[in-house]
Amino acid sequence: MAPHIWGLIKRSTPPRFLKMSPSRIPNGELREGSVDILQADIPYVPGSSHGPTHSKSEVLVVGAGPAGLMLADNLARFGIKVEIIDDRPERTLTGRADGLQPKSIETLRQMRIAEPLLRKGVKVFDICFWRSSLTEKMHRAGREVHYPQETVDLLDPYILLVHQGMIEQLFINDLRERGVDVQRNTAFMDFEYLSGKTSPIQVTCKADVQQQKRTMNTHYIVGCDGAHSQVRKSMPGAQPLGASSDAIWGVLDGQIETDFPDLWSKAVIYSEEAGSVLIIPRERNLTRLYIELKSESRGSASKDELTREVVMQRAQEIMHPFFLRWKSVEWYGRYQVGQRVATKFVDDRGRVFIAGDASHTHSPKAAQGMNTSLHDAWNLAWKLNLVIRKIAKPELLHSYEEERRKIAQDLISFDYEHANAFAAGDSTALAQNFMKNVRFISGIGAEYGQNDLNIATDAMGCGDLRPGCLPSPAKVTRFIDANPVDIQLDIPTLGQFRIYFFANDALRSRPFLEKACSAANSSASFMGRVSAAANASYTLQPPVAAPHDEFVCPERYTPISCLFTFALVTRMAKSRLEIADLPQVLRDSPWTIYLDNVANMDTRSLSCTDKWLGANTLDADQVAIAVVRPDGYVGTIKVWDDGTTREKGAEAMRFLDDYFERFLTCDLPGQAY
Repeated sequence: MAPHIWGLIKRSTPPRFLKMSPSRIPNGELREGSVDILQADIPYVPGSSHGPTHSKSEVLVVGAGPAGLMLADNLARFGIKVEIIDDRPERTLTGRADGLQPKSIETLRQMRIAEPLLRKGVKVFDICFWRSSLTEKMHRAGREVHYPQETVDLLDPYILLVHQGMIEQLFINDLRERGVDVQRNTAFMDFEYLSGKTSPIQVTCKADVQQQKRTMNTHYIVGCDGAHSQVRKSMPGAQPLGASSDAIWGVLDGQIETDFPDLWSKAVIYSEEAGSVLIIPRERNLTRLYIELKSESRGSASKDELTREVVMQRAQEIMHPFFLRWKSVEWYGRYQVGQRVATKFVDDRGRVFIAGDASHTHSPKAAQGMNTSLHDAWNLAWKLNLVIRKIAKPELLHSYEEERRKIAQDLISFDYEHANAFAAGDSTALAQNFMKNVRFISGIGAEYGQNDLNIATDAMGCGDLRPGCLPSPAKVTRFIDANPVDIQLDIPTLGQFRIYFFANDALRSRPFLEKACSAANSSASFMGRVSAAANASYTLQPPVAAPHDEFVCPERYTPISCLFTFALVTRMAKSRLEIADLPQVLRDSPWTIYLDNVANMDTRSLSCTDKWLGANTLDADQVAIAVVRPDGYVGTIKVWDDGTTREKGAEAMRFLDDYFERFLTCDLPGQAY
């Protein structure tokens, strides 16, 4: 069994070398702190502002907002040569997005970088509704739990309020530790394909204060450059379609003094006479206010003529009789509500993409923009990694537009209703609209349709696991150290598929598991061959580690394959189970063997098996297999009524082969591009 590349890195690298940069500089000499993996000739990846004029990357990311940084950070982690450019001189310092939904928190947990934000952010658990009319003074019309447990099952049932710049800095720091910096003051202008089907794309930019033209070569471009995306404008046929309302809103971030009692809850305030205000508490004792500027009250004033003082006065009028004074203002902005989705998210050649606000825009009041943008990048990153490494068919990238355009359309549909209810000041309609869409708002309910990645079977139970959906949180005990863990988060995201075997009695099911798991190493199975191809690719072009990866210990989760992580969930008592009694693949994967014995710690007091597969779905002789994609979505699931024989294990092997053959390829690759 060939050791996996993470194991090679860990075993051959003292801790000070974990801050890795690419293994060779242009003259071929090893730089200090690098690792020469198997003496592979791994090309130098230029740094941010010191690279040559004709720098070359596998992916060029345009825009260093949350979407672009999320994409670049994941690609860098996977070992893909990535460059990221941004026309701004520095990261976001004030304003812009500020709310992380539960799914985004979960994603950052999977990346093992959520803790600084959880420590510094403000958690909002409820929504308060206030209103006044010509006959009623301002009063609280209702209070709702933001994410009711009976409606949506969440590990983090709150919105986390943190400044966008803090999120950007989180990614910037992680990228820097992996040898990648943002190239600032560099504006994307245009691109052209060079001759040949797989030839590089030449990108033209303007760089530095002199605005000198600079060309860069790359194989893929991803435009994460905002609503006015120059990348989108450079893609033939990519147009934002939709409409804007006449409503203009002002946004203020600052420290305020007020006698309003619900300052530290999310609050929707409506005055029939003056308009609406949305209050959101923020970190550092800040408060954000969204203030409606009705057309009848602003007269002929344009958006640019609506000064900060005018907007502050309107907020005071809406919130009367509560007093409202600003001790300081950190940021002020204005916007018009616009709901638009681009006609295409990828160009006709399939190598130039757009993500985030470049592909969809909407109102900011439901805290969806940054969250949706982050998950555009999350969806695209692992697909680019596998295609660039030539272990996935190029057609896999088609699923990016298919899946994320659906989410963008779902978001626009929700946002249209939400924005109208908000503007109308109908707290009942607003609450009903929110509850109807609460799963989607949280991010957990962002669901993909059937395609080659999301395959329904006729043997699925009635549990929470459904192809194209996200797993609900579930508690298990990790066998090796007896730690209770959240199974959906316990395996870190390393660009791999997770294959979960559910067997109530792993010893009775050993013949099945032995045969099914043999797919991991067998040249007779597609999984074995594609795993070998992936290991070869990662040996030639390894993932790039950062110092904190020493504590993630990625080699624990990829001892067999850098493409597949095998896990077992069993209801056996720990006293009956020994790792030595399991098939070799599971013996080599001790950190992903779980005991399903802590239902009392679950959000709904259910065992993992009952929650994910359905109550009473799995009896003593049954085995289930669930495949979870690298982005955490369920790919497919199947239950075998007789999980005690090698024959059924062989059937399971064919089931897994059939699934992965849809979009992976097992030709042994050379170095990517």
